[in-house]
Amino acid sequence: MSNLITNNPLLLLFLVAAIGYLVGTIKIKGASLGTAAVLFVGLVFGAIFPESNVPEIIFQIGLIFFVYSVGLSSGPAFFQSFQKNGYRDIGFILVSLSLSALIAVSFHYLFDFNKSMIAGLFSGSTTNTTAMAGVTDIITREGGSNMKQSIQDLVTGYTYSYPMGVFGVMVVLKLCEKVLKVDYEKEKLSLKKDYPVDEELSNVAIEVRKEEVVGQKLREVLKDQNWNLVFGRIFKNGVVSIATWDTTLDQGDIIMVIGSVDDVNAMLSKVGVLSDENILYNYQDYEVKRIFVSNVDVVGRELVSLNLNEKFDAVITRIRRGDTDMIAMADTVLEIGDRIRFVAKKSDSKALSKFFGDSYYESSRVNVFSFGLGIALGLMLGAIEFVLPGGLNFKLGFAGGPLVVGLIMGALRRTGPVVWTLPYSVNVTLKQIGLTLLLAVVGVQSGHSFTESLFNIEGLTIFSSGALLSMFTAFISIIIGYKLFKIPFSMLLGFMSNQPAILDYASSLSKNKVPQIGYSIMFPISLILKILFAQILYLLL
Repeated sequence: MSNLITNNPLLLLFLVAAIGYLVGTIKIKGASLGTAAVLFVGLVFGAIFPESNVPEIIFQIGLIFFVYSVGLSSGPAFFQSFQKNGYRDIGFILVSLSLSALIAVSFHYLFDFNKSMIAGLFSGSTTNTTAMAGVTDIITREGGSNMKQSIQDLVTGYTYSYPMGVFGVMVVLKLCEKVLKVDYEKEKLSLKKDYPVDEELSNVAIEVRKEEVVGQKLREVLKDQNWNLVFGRIFKNGVVSIATWDTTLDQGDIIMVIGSVDDVNAMLSKVGVLSDENILYNYQDYEVKRIFVSNVDVVGRELVSLNLNEKFDAVITRIRRGDTDMIAMADTVLEIGDRIRFVAKKSDSKALSKFFGDSYYESSRVNVFSFGLGIALGLMLGAIEFVLPGGLNFKLGFAGGPLVVGLIMGALRRTGPVVWTLPYSVNVTLKQIGLTLLLAVVGVQSGHSFTESLFNIEGLTIFSSGALLSMFTAFISIIIGYKLFKIPFSMLLGFMSNQPAILDYASSLSKNKVPQIGYSIMFPISLILKILFAQILYLLL
């Protein structure tokens, strides 16, 4: 059995992936390692089968798939984050990462950790696998007789500090909640104007009863109101039609309203009373339907640019992307694989399906041309050598090049007929496969040296350093963010959620969606900066 596994690296690779995935699903007090468990299982197999060797190109392919997919999915949020509190949020993450980097550097001098170990400690304490992979790429390109040992030190630092990067931060979040006496409900209300903090969308029929809105157009009713609402059908004078912003409200009209619970309730209070929705749903000329966006001609375009009102008697009420429902606003940009919910005349239903594609098969395929070209451009960028101040040479490499190109292409979404983005399901799959491959390879190759240091004083020192780095940085960062940058604590919970388990815990503390919003804002920014910081630490020490 030993020879079979040792002599069959692909067998070993998929065993590690399968067992690692299974281990990653195990939850302890609500927390799990997720895909990161593949690394730890790889370390075990690497220790048991020290002679095994997985081809380096598998690591490179996994890394490229992972970072490019992350770039594509994070591109829009990364660049949009500069438009709303961008400088405040980026300033905070820069301060937080600088603090973490300074503490890591102090360990370099206090405990004589080498630069690979320091980069690993930094990456593990922030639970950022991509940062570790980026440094691995640099070490591999440098080559030399110490290459294998440097990678082993990097992985050791990462794996020793990773657990407290998760559980230690959770402890700090709970402690800070008590110290700062946080009022989550008050913060949620203050953030409602700028962010969709409600948990779910509501869909109700409202009968017009209030005299003050009779004779007003819908745009006038919502003027000066910060409500994100969409209107479906309206029952007026015995006739059902599609509501528009120019629709005038009359006494007794019944209108379908879709939006967040608070916004819908505010509209209800202003306009009238709840009505029987069946009056609208049972009307024979209209239907409610969900279709897939698979037509590349509409992908990457804002809804308003499609001029749907001129072509169809229909209205799009909401869009489901992945597991999230969104209100269909005029500036909403469609992505391939989106599921559109619309209300339309039955005579327009088939034409609408044809217009958007409505093919699950087509919406799940990879455009190999744009995907391959994007990665090729990323690899070309990664091969360019930059000269930093002080004569320091720097390459973006297999990690940085595809990531930067992915961010740009993700933000562009399309250039002419070429659609750069991937369907949501495809992107998730490629990220999972890529991350699994690179973690399995790194774990197997580093398992033997990791176990050698596991039960000695050096291992205890590394673990303690990782715990201190994670928890102290998190505590000071939260205090600075809350007191100095005036960031709401519930938003900080998302900013500090380096790993999905932390985000789940943060959401359980706040009991609302604010941490998830903070996570989505900060994730692409912090991801890029952590990769950069980890590589700078390695290059400068």
